[in-house]
Amino acid sequence: MDSGAIVIKKCRLRRLKVARQRLLQRYKHQPLVSCLAGLYGCRWRRYQRQKVERGEWCCSKRECAFYPVFAAALCFSFVFLYLWEEGRNDYNNFDWFSHGNLGVWFLWSIVLLVMAALSFSYILLLLILAVCLVSEGQQLYLHCGHKVGIVFVLLFSIAALTGITIMWTVQWQTFVLSMQVTAPFMHVAALLFMVLLSWPVALYTFRLKKKGTLTPVMVLVPYLVLLLFLFFIPLGMYSPCIREEGTLGPKPALIGHRGAPMVAPENTHMSFVKTVEHGGDGFETDVAISFDGVPFLMHDRTLARTTNIWEVRPADANSDAAMFTWDVLSTLNSGKWFFKNKPFYNMPTLSHGDRKWAEEQTVYQLRDFLKLADRENKLVIFDLYRPPFQHPYRDLWIDRILEVVLNESRIKPHLVLWLQNIQRSHVLATAPGFQQTYSNKASLEELQSNKIVKLNLSYREMSAEDVRMYAENNITTNFYVVNEPWLFSLAWCTGAHSVTTNAVHTLKGITKPVFLMTPRDYRIMWVLTDVLSGILISLVFLFHWWREKGTPCLPVGSTDSIASGSFSTFGTVSENSLKKLLCIDYGTF
Repeated sequence: MDSGAIVIKKCRLRRLKVARQRLLQRYKHQPLVSCLAGLYGCRWRRYQRQKVERGEWCCSKRECAFYPVFAAALCFSFVFLYLWEEGRNDYNNFDWFSHGNLGVWFLWSIVLLVMAALSFSYILLLLILAVCLVSEGQQLYLHCGHKVGIVFVLLFSIAALTGITIMWTVQWQTFVLSMQVTAPFMHVAALLFMVLLSWPVALYTFRLKKKGTLTPVMVLVPYLVLLLFLFFIPLGMYSPCIREEGTLGPKPALIGHRGAPMVAPENTHMSFVKTVEHGGDGFETDVAISFDGVPFLMHDRTLARTTNIWEVRPADANSDAAMFTWDVLSTLNSGKWFFKNKPFYNMPTLSHGDRKWAEEQTVYQLRDFLKLADRENKLVIFDLYRPPFQHPYRDLWIDRILEVVLNESRIKPHLVLWLQNIQRSHVLATAPGFQQTYSNKASLEELQSNKIVKLNLSYREMSAEDVRMYAENNITTNFYVVNEPWLFSLAWCTGAHSVTTNAVHTLKGITKPVFLMTPRDYRIMWVLTDVLSGILISLVFLFHWWREKGTPCLPVGSTDSIASGSFSTFGTVSENSLKKLLCIDYGTF
C-alpha cells in the first residue's frame, strides 16, 4: 500500500472518530434539548422536533409573524415593572386612592407589583428558552398556550400603563427622576444583555444564505445599530449624584410626615413622640378647627379612615370633621384602625407595649402638638383646612390658629414654618418671627417681597439648578414626601435642606447616598463597560465565523477539532452535517 492510500485511510479513520464523538455528545444532550423544547413548545419527544439546516431561519414564517408580539410583550412588561418598582415611594397614596374608589382596604400596590414581576419573568423565561433552542440548532415552535399567555401579558401591561397615565400621570415624573440614579446600572445591564444576544445573532449572521427572504445583513444591522446606541448613550445621561469629590452638601433634615406613620397611627401624640425617638428634625401635620373652635390634627376631611366613628356614630361617618365639637372628637379612638388596615406594606413590628399604646391614641389637639414641638425644639409645618360654610369660624380661622400658636402653646416663633398663603400679610404683621414658607416655585422677586425663606415642594419638582439658585438667595428647599432611600439620596445630591418623610426610622440610618460617583470614576466605568462588552461580542462573532468556516478534512498528525457543519452551543451536529461527515467510501478499507 502506497503512502497516499495510507494518508487517506488515516484521514477517514479520524473523521469516523470525530463522528462517533459527535454522536455521543448528541445523545448526551438529548434530555436537555427535550426539556427545552418541551417547556417552550410542548414538544417533549424527539420525533416532534426538527433541526435547522444551514442557510435556514430558526422558525417558519407563521411563527415569525408572532415574534413582534413577543418583543412588544417583553418591552411593555419591563417598562411597567420598572415604573411600578420605582413607584414604591407612593404606594400608600395609591392604596388609599384604591380604597376610596373600591371601598375595600387592601395593599393593591403590592398585588400589582407581584403581577408585574411575574409577567416580566414569564416573558424573560420564554426568551431564554428560545435562545437556548436556537443555540442547539432546533427549530422554534411556540406552543399556543404560551402565545395566549404572551398576548395576555401584553394587554395587561398596556392596560396598566394606560391606567397609570390617565389616573396617575405624575408617576412618570418619578420614572424620569429614578433614571438619574439607575441609568448607569441600566446601561451595564443593557450591554450584558447585548453580549448574551450576540450568540444567536452571530450564529445566524454566518449561517443564513446571502440571498433569500432573510439575509445576514437584515439580522446584523439592527443589532449593530442598537449596540452603537448603547455604547454612546451615557453622553446624554445626567445625575446630580455624579459630582466632584468634596462637593456633596450636608444630609437633609428629616421632617416626620404626620409624625412617624409607619410605626404609630398618623397625627397622634405617639406618632410625634416616635419621630423624636428616631431622630427626626421636625413635624408635619394637617390642622382643622372643630365646630366650637378647637384646632385639632386631621388629614382627611372626614373621620372615617382614622377614627372609630363608624362604631360610635355611623350616621355621621362621612360628615366633615370640622362640624363636630371637641367634646365628640375627644371621645374617638384614633389608634385601632392602624392595626386593622395596616396602611404601609413595610411596617415594622411593634412591641407589646407600643401596640397597646397605639390602640389607646385619641384625636390630638394643635395646642398639645405645638407644646411637644417646643419642648423638643422641633420645626413644625402644617396645612390649614378652612372650615366649611355654616361653620362659626369660617372667616376667623387664621386668627384662631394664630391665637393658639402664639398665646396658648407659646412655641418659639422661629420653629414655625408658616405655609398658608391666605392672609400672609396679616400673619407677617402679627407673627414676624415665623419662617414664611411657599408651596410652589416662584420668581425671586415674588419670594423676597413676601419674605419667603423656605420652599415646600413635591419631590417631583426636584431640580439641582433651582435648588442652587434659591440657596444663593438664602431660600432653602424642602421636598415631600420622600420615603425610599434612592429618592432621599437624590434629594441629598440635589442639595435639599430637608425632606418630609413617612420613614424617619429608616432614612435616619443612611450615612451617604446610595449612589455617588465622581465624573472620572463614571467615565472609567463607562469606557470599561463598552470595551469589555465590545471584546466579548467580537470574540463571539469570531468564534462563530471560525466554527462555520470549518475544514474539509483533518490533516495527519493534527488534534481533533470542530469538523465542518452546523454545530450547536453544546457541540451537537445537524443531521445533514453528520451525513456529510460520514460520507466515506467504506470499500477502500
